[in-house]
Amino acid sequence: TVLQGIILLPLRAICIPFILLLAWLFASVATFHHRGKGSVPLKGWRRRMIQTTLSCLTHTLFFVMGFQVKVKGKIASLLEAPIFVAAPHSSFFDAIICALTGMPSIVSRAENLSTPVFGTILSSLQPVSVSRQDPDSRKNTVTEITKRALSRGQWPQVI
Repeated sequence: TVLQGIILLPLRAICIPFILLLAWLFASVATFHHRGKGSVPLKGWRRRMIQTTLSCLTHTLFFVMGFQVKVKGKIASLLEAPIFVAAPHSSFFDAIICALTGMPSIVSRAENLSTPVFGTILSSLQPVSVSRQDPDSRKNTVTEITKRALSRGQWPQVI
């Protein structure tokens, strides 16, 4: 087992950045010249690309890191549950939930969108941005989540 760890460590060191760059590439293609930049939902091939490729790449990323997740039960569909709640929302494990549920929109602080590579991937998920400098941010966030939840499937689930 020690020998396996020695062999797998360099392989993981190569695979993880490669998978992240692939995710960035697909996110960039899906959002390239998209009108609205977050105010209009992704549709058609753009939305399918994000849901399938990013979900698959995230599964692969966690598999390479040694995580294998099995879902027990049935995941609620978009129409059954437009808002999906995940708790305790405290680590990178939230990404596992995103991959398993088809890459829903997330609620994220606005500063995360300007992060290199991850910001592009995050933008492709059409997040609800929260600005900590805006005093009306809480009200705006609740309004945006409500608008998306009542859109009857035009927006992805919100986690």
